Amino acid sequence: MHAFWRQGYRATSTRDLSDCTGIGPSSLYNAFGDKRQLYLRTLRQYYSTNTVAQTEGLRAPGSAKGRIRNLMVQAIDIDLSGNEPAGCFAINALIEMGHADSDVNDELNRHFSAVEDALCETIAEGQLSGEIAPGGDARVQARQVLSTYYGLRVLARIQKDRNALLDVVESALDAL
Repeated sequence: MHAFWRQGYRATSTRDLSDCTGIGPSSLYNAFGDKRQLYLRTLRQYYSTNTVAQTEGLRAPGSAKGRIRNLMVQAIDIDLSGNEPAGCFAINALIEMGHADSDVNDELNRHFSAVEDALCETIAEGQLSGEIAPGGDARVQARQVLSTYYGLRVLARIQKDRNALLDVVESALDAL
């Protein structure tokens, strides 16, 4: 996953995959099929780790705005840490492959829909509790927050000023 995340699908060679996994090229293909099948498998792995963690965080106890803030701040901190490849693997995959491969597109729709649904639930809870202004369409607001969130994931690839990124977070939360 990290090889695809860092380099993208097209730039990741069989040798790169063999080096990352410690499996020889022929064994790699015997175990996972072709490069595309391995890529789809890594997208599913990303869903089961990162996307599930994002949705669980949005459904955790606490204030609605606090959970949304945590989602965005955690992403900023991960992207600025240098420990993971910068940005979101799903966004990178969408930009590179989403339009060219319907199976990749389907997998990515699952990612984005899950986070959108969790955000919508969180915003609706916030509206009920009075923390978020009532009356706005929770789905539309979730999509606005999601746009900001994914924009931060892209921006953090070049913007290394944490405070500038946090200003974006606070602006998005104030809009709720």
